Amino acid sequence: MQAQSHRIPTLAESASHPRTRVEWPTLGLLTLCYATWIFGTTAATGLWLPLGILLTALAIALHSSLCHEALHGHPFRSRHLNETLIFPCLCLVIPYARFRDTHLAHHREEFLTDPYDDPEANYLDPAVWARLPRAVRIVLRVNNTLAGRMLIGPLVAQVMFLRTDWQAIRAGDLAVRKAWLWHIPAVALVLVWLWFAPMPIWAYLLAVWIGLAVLKIRTFLEHRAHERASGRTVVIEDRGPLAWLFLNNNLHVVHHMHPEVPWYQLPALYAARRDHYLRRNDGYVYRSYAEIFRSHFWRAKDPVPHPLWPRQ
Repeated sequence: MQAQSHRIPTLAESASHPRTRVEWPTLGLLTLCYATWIFGTTAATGLWLPLGILLTALAIALHSSLCHEALHGHPFRSRHLNETLIFPCLCLVIPYARFRDTHLAHHREEFLTDPYDDPEANYLDPAVWARLPRAVRIVLRVNNTLAGRMLIGPLVAQVMFLRTDWQAIRAGDLAVRKAWLWHIPAVALVLVWLWFAPMPIWAYLLAVWIGLAVLKIRTFLEHRAHERASGRTVVIEDRGPLAWLFLNNNLHVVHHMHPEVPWYQLPALYAARRDHYLRRNDGYVYRSYAEIFRSHFWRAKDPVPHPLWPRQ
């Protein structure tokens, strides 16, 4: 009995970590997210515009986290039902289908941090870095601090994202083109609402920027350069408001090992197997987001060129 209690569950066992047909915590949180967004763009804006912007930004960030849950099969087992629930693109700028496809590609563990095969990598091939103009290098170095990632990161990421997708569309990638065509009605729903809502469009765009900036806190150091793929994914043992807003994705190595497990079960899974996860990721752990702010708000954690990338 004692040996069995310390046995590490397999991935299949963790994936079957009690899943119901409807995951009510996720569905309830989605309802709260839309209610907050509606309240932020209407009544809160009427009371005090900065309050409306703040609530709307938080709803946009939470909606992104819920989109992440949807692409991993939550709250329903039906992909189409999940994608219908998160169809309105509150952030305006990222097509859900592109987020889904690139993120699922990112989950190929052997390619984590690969400048070419990991769509979410922040590293560049050193040979590419060497050819960049000095001004671009300065921007990317600033973007590698947490302050820079929050301030200019949304724009830097969007420019690179649009550039890559435009090249794919020109090369005839039908999946990318279809994703952007579906993005039009998803954005149109939001714009129609804003046409009648009291929130000015400039205020909504500011809320989008703030929401994306908050999300950059989560993605800032999720992965690091490491010889072993299993050592590249972080754990941030934070249990505060940001962890809730990110739906416990701060326990990132747990999510990568068990992407089918819903957000509200990740803390218990981590607590039961903490030593195992920290051995697996070679001790890549932070105690809180406050620690990350203290360590990296003004100072980069990583260089932009991949430090372990093979050189010709």
